[in-house]
Amino acid sequence: MRHSKVIDPRLLTWRKSSYSNDDGADCVEVADAFPALIPVRDSKDPAGPVLLFQRSAWDPFLSALKD
Repeated sequence: MRHSKVIDPRLLTWRKSSYSNDDGADCVEVADAFPALIPVRDSKDPAGPVLLFQRSAWDPFLSALKD
């Protein structure tokens, strides 16, 4: 049986994407809290859901966005 840990997003240090709008709307925030996981959330809803990406998928995803 797999056990998963619950991550409390209020305890993480979040930063906005440098590609987010200057007016503060439509911002994506990420937390660099874990070596293998990248938590991602919508800055307009900090208490909302957090998506967890594996770093092995996150880095190629970012590269594809920049291309």
